[in-house]
Amino acid sequence: MLYVIVLLISFQKIFFNSVLIATEYLIVYSLQFGELRIKFKDLRSVSTNMSNTLGHNILQQSLLRPPLLEPQRKLNSSGISANILFKAVCGNQSAAHSRKLPLSRKFFGNNLSVQKSKLASGTRCPVTVVPRAVLAMDPASELAGKFNLEGNIELQVGVSTPAPGAATQVDIQVSYSSDSLLLHWGLIHDRKEKWVLPSHRPDGTKLYKNKALRTPFVKSGSNSFLKIEINDPGIQAIEFLIFDEAHNKWFKKDGQNFHVEIHKGEKLNPDVSVPEDLVQIQAYLRWERKGKQMYTPEQEKVEYEAARSELLEEVARGASIQDLRARLMKKNDSSVVREPPISETKKIPEDLVQIQAFIRWEKAGKPNYSQDQQLREFEEARKELQFELEKGASLDEIRKKIAKGEIQSKVAKQLHHKKYFTPGKIQRKKRDFTQLITKYVAESVEEPDSSQPKALTVVENFAKTKEEQDGGRVLNKKIYKLADKELLVLVTKTEGKTKVHLATDFKEPVTLHWALSKQSAGEWLVPPPTALPPGSVSLGKAIETQLTNSSSANPPYEVQSIEIEIEDENYKGMPFVLVSGGNWIKNKGSDFYMEFSVGPKPVQKDYGDGKGTAKSLLDKIAEMESEAQKSFMHRFNIAADLTDQAKNAGELGLAGILVWMRFMATRQLIWNKNYNVKPREISKAQDRLTDLLQNIYSSHPQYREVLRMIMSTVGRGGEGDVGQRIRDEILVIQRHNECKGGMMEEWHQKLHNNTSPDDVVICQALIDYIESDFDMGVYWKSLNDNGITKERLLSYDRGIHSEPSFRRDQRDGLLHDLRNYMRTLKAVHSGADLESAISNCMGYKSEGQGFMVGVHVNPISGLPSGFPDLLQFVLEHVEDKNVEALLEGLLEARQELRPLLFKSKDRLKDLLFLDIALDSTVRTAIERGYEELNNAPPEKIMHFIALVLENLALSSDNNEDLIYCLKGWNHAVSMSKSRDDHWALYAKSVLDRTRLTLANKAEWYLQVLQPSAEYLGSRLGVDQWAVNIFTEEIIRAGSAASLSTLLNRLDPVLRKTANLGSWQVISPVEVVGYVDVVDELLAVQNKSYGQPTILVAKSVRGEEEIPDGVVAVLTPDMPDVLSHVSVRARNGKICFATCFDPSILSDLQAKKGKLLSLKPTSADVIYSELKEGELADASSTNLKDGSSPSLTLVRKQFNGRYAISSEEFTSDMVGAKSRNISYLKGKVPSWVGIPTSVALPFGVFEKVLSDNSNQAVAEKLKILKKKLGEGEFSALREIRETVLQLAAPPQLVQELKTKMQGSGMPWPGDEGEQRWGQAWMAIKKVWASKWNERAYFSTRKVKLDHDYLCMAVLVQEIINADYAFVVHTTNPSSGDSSEIYAEVVKGLGETLVGAYPGRALSFISKKNDLNSPLVLGYPSKPIGLFIKRSIIFRSDSNGEDLEGYAGAGLYDSVPMDEEDKVVLDYSSDPLIIDGNFRHSILSGIARAGSAIEELYGTPQDIEGVIRDGKVYVVQTRPQMINILC
Repeated sequence: MLYVIVLLISFQKIFFNSVLIATEYLIVYSLQFGELRIKFKDLRSVSTNMSNTLGHNILQQSLLRPPLLEPQRKLNSSGISANILFKAVCGNQSAAHSRKLPLSRKFFGNNLSVQKSKLASGTRCPVTVVPRAVLAMDPASELAGKFNLEGNIELQVGVSTPAPGAATQVDIQVSYSSDSLLLHWGLIHDRKEKWVLPSHRPDGTKLYKNKALRTPFVKSGSNSFLKIEINDPGIQAIEFLIFDEAHNKWFKKDGQNFHVEIHKGEKLNPDVSVPEDLVQIQAYLRWERKGKQMYTPEQEKVEYEAARSELLEEVARGASIQDLRARLMKKNDSSVVREPPISETKKIPEDLVQIQAFIRWEKAGKPNYSQDQQLREFEEARKELQFELEKGASLDEIRKKIAKGEIQSKVAKQLHHKKYFTPGKIQRKKRDFTQLITKYVAESVEEPDSSQPKALTVVENFAKTKEEQDGGRVLNKKIYKLADKELLVLVTKTEGKTKVHLATDFKEPVTLHWALSKQSAGEWLVPPPTALPPGSVSLGKAIETQLTNSSSANPPYEVQSIEIEIEDENYKGMPFVLVSGGNWIKNKGSDFYMEFSVGPKPVQKDYGDGKGTAKSLLDKIAEMESEAQKSFMHRFNIAADLTDQAKNAGELGLAGILVWMRFMATRQLIWNKNYNVKPREISKAQDRLTDLLQNIYSSHPQYREVLRMIMSTVGRGGEGDVGQRIRDEILVIQRHNECKGGMMEEWHQKLHNNTSPDDVVICQALIDYIESDFDMGVYWKSLNDNGITKERLLSYDRGIHSEPSFRRDQRDGLLHDLRNYMRTLKAVHSGADLESAISNCMGYKSEGQGFMVGVHVNPISGLPSGFPDLLQFVLEHVEDKNVEALLEGLLEARQELRPLLFKSKDRLKDLLFLDIALDSTVRTAIERGYEELNNAPPEKIMHFIALVLENLALSSDNNEDLIYCLKGWNHAVSMSKSRDDHWALYAKSVLDRTRLTLANKAEWYLQVLQPSAEYLGSRLGVDQWAVNIFTEEIIRAGSAASLSTLLNRLDPVLRKTANLGSWQVISPVEVVGYVDVVDELLAVQNKSYGQPTILVAKSVRGEEEIPDGVVAVLTPDMPDVLSHVSVRARNGKICFATCFDPSILSDLQAKKGKLLSLKPTSADVIYSELKEGELADASSTNLKDGSSPSLTLVRKQFNGRYAISSEEFTSDMVGAKSRNISYLKGKVPSWVGIPTSVALPFGVFEKVLSDNSNQAVAEKLKILKKKLGEGEFSALREIRETVLQLAAPPQLVQELKTKMQGSGMPWPGDEGEQRWGQAWMAIKKVWASKWNERAYFSTRKVKLDHDYLCMAVLVQEIINADYAFVVHTTNPSSGDSSEIYAEVVKGLGETLVGAYPGRALSFISKKNDLNSPLVLGYPSKPIGLFIKRSIIFRSDSNGEDLEGYAGAGLYDSVPMDEEDKVVLDYSSDPLIIDGNFRHSILSGIARAGSAIEELYGTPQDIEGVIRDGKVYVVQTRPQMINILC
């Protein structure tokens, strides 16, 4: 039976090269012949230059192309599935040439592929629903149920009755707001009691015990919402419970499940069937309605059966099969099939047009064309070929011209995959980035300190003697390490003559082969006769002089030496080499050269004790270096032998191996020294070393980051016999291409003797040379750009003297063979080469005649589905100019690969090298993509930042902070796209935090790697410049440097958008002073400057004192406005500001020593340079109060009580902190909480010290205080340690216990003696803080008698805070008394007032409108402090009561238990993401501050916390006001 289906489809847009072609076409389907035909019906004319052939191509190649490429699906390179439904047939083609297409029930991209099947209805398969959770209830829903859950909590369930074929919608709304509210649910199918669980889950849905699903509600204000869409008409009901996970609370309906009917359809008649052709059409229409999604085979089956169910349902409601056919095939009888017009011009074959378009794209640099640009390029290619035809060329001539050689093979490959020049893009999977968090923190093993003064070597003793004898200036001095021997070159200047001393501890006779130079190191000039030592022999332009034996008993040395005296001052240096035993001794393959330079020249440092390193391991490496220099085989085997020792030494041990391998890779160490080794032996040694590193990677996850760096430096090693193939294949290349002499033979001899990473560079240079049409300049540029000079080529044991020389007819064969050979070289030598890494994981088998025959590498088993296609996508786009799609592909590949890296398997190292290569390619791609961002909007820059952050996180052991930064950037992008007014302000906070994270990363590198680089570099005689920049270069080689560049690019954009300006002025005081530049304010806080000084400090932590004589502190750092140093600056009338603009900061640093005038406003700092004479007039304001007043303290006495309750707080007993908190009780509004308090009053410390049990402690303190009074400030630390030795009198323990229990506070001793011991230690630490450096020098500055300072201890129960805040009821930056300024942090307040990096959330609120807080900045502090229920002991000194002296904040408050440091995720913090919650909290803080100010009648400095939305005030004090000068 013949069924003919004529389906009229109207397309408004057909996307290939973004051409909008309004076209109608007919799909004619014949079941008898299994054919599908598409014919065109023009609705409007197409422009004349778009031929009928182009129309064909558009439909044939691009009809219904998916916008994104799924890595899991086998797709051709244009993004179209291998099984495409619609293949267009041009109107000028006969039906005989129509494409025949098998039908399948498959949905790929925007294409439906329909497969011919039997007409019988078959059996019904279970239909799977595809639910999707979204916010808000559909207003069209009918109320299906309304329930009261508890109290005022109400549940409403709405169900929308669908039109035929549409999804049923279930809307669930609960008048209950919680971050942890879940729907525990399942579906009822055909009245079966067992819940049906959909195979595809909404975002956030989790499977619970394989019996139910749990989906989180979406919170909005005080309600929670959820919407579920269900496509399966067989589903009868939804059953569910509601669960508040945080409170372990279930909401049920009378103890049972909630049951809501959702489908009222009639029962389907199992005896009725629907023709398969109608089912296929219905499935297609469903697919179109759903946006032409890309389905998996399982989804395809579900969709097909859902289509059948819909048609059966219509039949059940009374529709006939004829009715269904008429509905599905309406208008088919009125359709007119029109063929597209046939072009009158000579037709150009499409393959030629495509080749020409490809050639144009390659010449343009392979740009990332938009679809419109692609079409224009395609038509321009057609025009060019048409023009050639009009000039008289035949199609055969055109084909020969453009389709030849390499171009032909490239285009053939492109055409085979239908890639053309479309960049393509992958569809990334949605991932929960918190699942990527790793918290591995490595621990270093401390070596016993066995450091002794290092004895001088014999060569060093010789140098010391000669320096003393000459008595002149040392112009230059260097000691070279020559295996286990040393060579000294000492240049001195005595009585106008230059003396050169050479000495070595070689035992064999040594001859110096030398000359002089007047210009550069490469110049060899014959020395004048007066400079020749006795016995010298002239050899043309060089001199040979035998070294003579020289010895001494005191100091002891026995060396061979020579002295050369040069009178002519025109000579600038001396080139030389040594000869011993018939061997030439050079400096790492090059001539030695010693400059006769005058002045400071860096001399190799001696890092002596090796502190901060695995010293014994590094010493062993230094001892073995002479053996390691023989060949790579020796070096890798020695490294393998040392891996156990390195592993046992911990992170620093592996860092030592990394430093050694890095010195090798950067050619700071000798690669080969007269030793013939087979490539297979090098490969075997590499395999051995990388196998051991792989095993450590599996067993010690805390060292993975360092291990990755080692492996990328070492290289992968050979697979099978690939090492030997280096040796064999060069012979094959020579034989195949008839190039057995000259440079190729010299290279062959070098490879035969000892292959090295240089061979990769040489091979690439040859390829570049041949591709450039044999341009010798390109050959040398390629070599030089990669560190290989002519001298280096000559320095090999088998030197390369000749340049390459090939015939043109050898071109194609050489390129083919050298490219294959490059894979072999990279397989051995490169750890980060992407192509070879992919080949080794995916497997390959080489083909060809004679070349690489028999090489076979098996693919790694167990790789993720679709992973090979993903890697193929990466390879095809690795050179794209626009890199976004490539970056997405690289990161998707790394994400897919990541789970396998945590499993131990035989070929783990191949996966590791692949991941390392992907990581490296991200860095190179992002650097290439900077140009793409030149005019990009902020959203794109932020997206690139997120991509690089993701890459960095995937390579880091301890990446929690990086992950939360990544989440922050994604949230910032979301805010920007939704046009949130605060997006730039929020993004700036994420940027600041990311910079802090990068700074921490750099500090880790510096701490772990640099000491080892310095010590080992000193032992091995590595060039000092290479040692100095070692860590910097490691950082530059990773993603961190690229990330920093992107942040710098975005920063000014955000500041401009958020109206932040270049400065944040914390203390706006006009000053004049001399500029000084320091690294850390902490390092100079105890210094006194003799003249008014403007300090530019790179680092300000927040807890420092400001040195005497400093009138301004300017910093790029970001201390909180309410931090200790900020308060100190305002109180001391010192200008204090943060500068965000690097150029302004550099300009200020460049003015070191200059006299400047600073004129700050509340948001800017204007500075100008003054002349010396202007200092007195201009600085009269800030100099007249330069002398600090002398303050007096009254000594407090012990009043007979060890502990008192808050009702007993008086000025004689406690300080202002305790009295103020007591005063607030009962006077503040009821919604403000005040913690219960007791105190150890003044004098208790002195009483405890005088107790008989503490007599020894008292005597020791007396001695230490005397030392302190004599200026020995190191005694401060000893005093603090001594105070901690005090014992508690029993009466103190009893009284404190009574007072705490009487006030309702828990007594620590009830939990055991250990807990009381913790409390007593905390009390002593508060007392000891009287002698911390910051507090001691602060009292000295104001001439305050430190002995009279007394310390009470305020005892409070800790409120386990969600947030902590500090309020100044007068804006401290502007002095505006009409507005409140406050800062808020997550967790305890110590991160706000202590030295914790980053900024707090800051806001202001007008006192006449406290319900309208204005956020000034979002938080960037990465760390929050949290603590369990505990007690805190707060310092409360009598120094806090003094006017003119801010004693608050100088002394310590100590909790009984240690706080937990938590890395903060602001992207899930309601204070950041929930505007209503933020408004409630901030306005509550402002109202509390205003109420307390009204109570005291003066501006207040208030500290408090938020717990479960409630405000608690823990202390208040008068705010010191600094009026804007």
